Amino acid sequence: MRLNKIYTRTGDAGESGLVDGSRRSKADPLFAAIGDVDEVNCAIGLALLHLSREAAAMLGRIQNEMFDLGADLATPAGVEGALRIVPEQIGRLESEIDRMNGDLEPLRSFILPGGGAAASHLHLARSVVRRAERSAVKAAREAALNPLALVYINRLSDHLFVMARWAAREEGGDVLWQPGATRGA
Repeated sequence: MRLNKIYTRTGDAGESGLVDGSRRSKADPLFAAIGDVDEVNCAIGLALLHLSREAAAMLGRIQNEMFDLGADLATPAGVEGALRIVPEQIGRLESEIDRMNGDLEPLRSFILPGGGAAASHLHLARSVVRRAERSAVKAAREAALNPLALVYINRLSDHLFVMARWAAREEGGDVLWQPGATRGA
């Protein structure tokens, strides 16, 4: 891929193109999902500034996969040779989740987003992933999407949650929710 010119003026009327050349309104739910995936990538980039080398390597792979995911969403079903999310990408996320989770104490309570700079940024990225997932599910009601793309997004939020706990362990620990703690205050 080569981009010599950043602006094309093709979207000035409120439409944008998919990989197959078809055009849709920028208000289409599919473009909301693609935009949310882009925002996930940005949030992950911010989290990367605060992470250990091992966690950063995992997120570096995930950042690249955010472009794979965006390409998958932007390519209508039936396009030959399309870049799609594959089971191996989901399997790698699951393996990393299991490995990180093996280092953690079992949860005793819900946790609050916090626990240090890295953990907080990861929780923010996780919440953006949840929005991207809701957008993708909505888009899937109107367009055929790769079911593995939806699985990947769901698993990614789990990955970021566990990674946030993993980072918090190094930064002072999880911040536990204390139900009703402020009721009498």
